[in-house]
Amino acid sequence: MTKLTPYPRTFRRVLVRNRLIRSLFLIFVLWNLIELHLILRCISETDLIYRDQPRHQERIYIASVHWNNEHILRSHWNQALVDLAWKLGPENIYISIYESGSYDNTKGALMELDHQLDRLQIPRNITLSPVTHEDEIAAPPGDQGWITTPKGKKELRRIPYLSRIRNFSLEPLQELAAQGIFFDKVLFLNDVVFTTPDVLELLDTNDGNYAAACSLDFSKPPNYYDTFALRDASGHEAVMSTWPFFHDPVSRYAMKNMAPVPVTSCWNGMVAMPATPFIASPPLQFRGIADSLAESHLEGSECCLIHADNPLSDQKGIYLNPLVRVGYSGPAYVAVNPIMNWLTPRSILQGLWVNRFRRWTSVAWIKERFVRSQIARWAALSEKNMEPGSFCVINEMQMLHPRGWAHVD
Repeated sequence: MTKLTPYPRTFRRVLVRNRLIRSLFLIFVLWNLIELHLILRCISETDLIYRDQPRHQERIYIASVHWNNEHILRSHWNQALVDLAWKLGPENIYISIYESGSYDNTKGALMELDHQLDRLQIPRNITLSPVTHEDEIAAPPGDQGWITTPKGKKELRRIPYLSRIRNFSLEPLQELAAQGIFFDKVLFLNDVVFTTPDVLELLDTNDGNYAAACSLDFSKPPNYYDTFALRDASGHEAVMSTWPFFHDPVSRYAMKNMAPVPVTSCWNGMVAMPATPFIASPPLQFRGIADSLAESHLEGSECCLIHADNPLSDQKGIYLNPLVRVGYSGPAYVAVNPIMNWLTPRSILQGLWVNRFRRWTSVAWIKERFVRSQIARWAALSEKNMEPGSFCVINEMQMLHPRGWAHVD
């Protein structure tokens, strides 16, 4: 009779360890495949939604500012706005456009748009300003918006200038309200490629109940564009520029499920907001941070600060709608609105794991520590020094330039 020799103890341990490794690897693969399947199914189901009619009968005030946008106006924007105006109906909209001293033929493109809107009898105000950036910079420094930079020069800040231009686009809204003509929503349109279904979907975000609803904007897909204004539900910048973008679990979970994403601030190309705060007394307005704070090499987007000042933000919430994706060019728009899923299996898996790695290895407070310390030092100088939009503030100094704007170190 043959006697069986038992395996050495070390060999048995190796077998058990190998089985455990294989089991863990199998669980890892299955977990990734299941998560990938659920996300792809969610994307394919939600991207089938196509809104061709407004779900709610609302009056919409459309506000837009333009500078050197001739190409996008002629190629996409003008016709998209005409299509939108026709769909919503002349009786339900008002269009306010402010052009600010462009160097190209933006004025000519907007004059062509004016003729098209006139044929449709669309109520509107299109202001073509002759004042250029160079004129603004050459003007005597005013009481607000001008600071002394590290170069020792008194210079005009970019954000107070942009705030003033955006507020110009809202003046007809307040004038109409004084005449008893009111609107339900304000739709802010950047120089982006969009369609009427995009706008209808945006207006219907969270069933129309929001303090603000924003699209996702892309200039060079798959990276989103407006990093200056977007903050997650915890008030932090996105942890990455590609899907699923966010560090905060609430924002990230909604993005993975293609649901309205709760955020603290957004703009991202196209924004809808209730009109009521803009005609209140005093009205909600765009602004920059205080000049005395900006001198500490800080800046905040006017498109972020508007949410910090909006009394409806805490009551109704601010949402980024991942179903509405706009582009700053035709190719960018097509890339994020393909016939099939806008995210591939590879980009989803890569995004999930890059996002995890960034969350595990980055700590938001380290990057934000300088900003917080500068704001605290400024606030200690006077009881009047308060900034409710501290989550908007970043470590930059941005000044107006004749051909745009420039960073100052």
